[in-house]
Amino acid sequence: MNRQLPKPEMLKEFLQLDTPSLDFRGRRLEKAQDIWDLRKIAKRRTPVGPFNYVDGAAERELSYARSREVYDNIAFHPSVLRDVKNVDLSCTLSGGPSAMPLAIAPTGFTRMMHSEGEIAGARAAAAAGIPFTLSTMGTETIEDVASEAPGGRHWFQLYLAGDNRQVAYDLVARAKDAGYDTLFVTVDTPVTGARHRDARNGMTFPPKLNLKTFADASWRVEWWTNFLTTKELGFTNFGSGSKSIQEIGGLFDPTLNFADLEWLREQWDGQLLIKGIQTADDAERCMEHGMDGVVLSNHGGRQLDRAPVPLLTLPEIRRRIGDEPTVLIDTGIMSGADVAAAVAFGADGCLIGRAYLYGLMAGGAEGVARALEIFRSEMQRTLQLMGVNSVADLDESKVSMNWREF
Repeated sequence: MNRQLPKPEMLKEFLQLDTPSLDFRGRRLEKAQDIWDLRKIAKRRTPVGPFNYVDGAAERELSYARSREVYDNIAFHPSVLRDVKNVDLSCTLSGGPSAMPLAIAPTGFTRMMHSEGEIAGARAAAAAGIPFTLSTMGTETIEDVASEAPGGRHWFQLYLAGDNRQVAYDLVARAKDAGYDTLFVTVDTPVTGARHRDARNGMTFPPKLNLKTFADASWRVEWWTNFLTTKELGFTNFGSGSKSIQEIGGLFDPTLNFADLEWLREQWDGQLLIKGIQTADDAERCMEHGMDGVVLSNHGGRQLDRAPVPLLTLPEIRRRIGDEPTVLIDTGIMSGADVAAAVAFGADGCLIGRAYLYGLMAGGAEGVARALEIFRSEMQRTLQLMGVNSVADLDESKVSMNWREF
């Protein structure tokens, strides 16, 4: 080889050092290339109890693992030599506009993961142009979430207890007055699933500090400081102050049935979706009882272990109930490619719970915004590489459930 001294201009081009920045959160989040990177950051920065509450599932966690396996086995059918300079991700979700086929799912105890909680999620969702869903077991009020993200679409998730209808009536009325346009009713919780990680970690709400939990939280300075210096944790839609589930009263009702849904239909004139549907027969029955749509969900694998995988039930449910009702799907969705696949199989859009909370734990509101940007960029890139210009053009001809049978 003939050697020569490097030219100064070459050295100048390659030796470009990053400008030092005191924006530690921003620098940390910028390095996250996908949701799994956000999960790694979240695990480092969050105590074991809250992190495992998000990360875990029921019993042997088979339902969640199978949901992820199905998404990992999908194959796309790309077309080439298409003009895909411009890609349209916008769509209609539950009767209203969304910048992409994605919404934030309802999650309980959210301020325990990060003190910015639901407000961070609602603001990030509004900025991204997608809906945000507040849980009955949320840690911010219906009114505060709406007022803190005034430009966003707000949905509310309800646990309907048959013998406690006044509570349900009050929550629904408040959601309507605050401008929420869609109501979810969760129906896969006649009892609570056995979440062994939480039991092993002594996970309670509000959190109880013992020597083990104190030691685990103490070196996670930001979480610890926020926990001690921000407002008291509680199920704020039931009054101020910390409250346990026992203090609220029964939220899960083993007697809940379709007659209860008919009563709720009379109280709510907005979009009404039933969350926790796992079979085509139940989806059809929801339509017969006047519902506007369904959320195909096994509760993130957190209720019945070995429950059906929502993505596998999706094509048949869509065929059975037709194109008009809203069909949303959750569980195991960790990338924009997962969303594209679900839409191709018949979903109007996807709900993300863990993925959103990983972002929240990694960096508060900025972390949620980073998670949503990752989803948006992955979705756009996936469609471009598939030769598709719009999410409206996705259908079953573009995907296979098993990459081995492409």
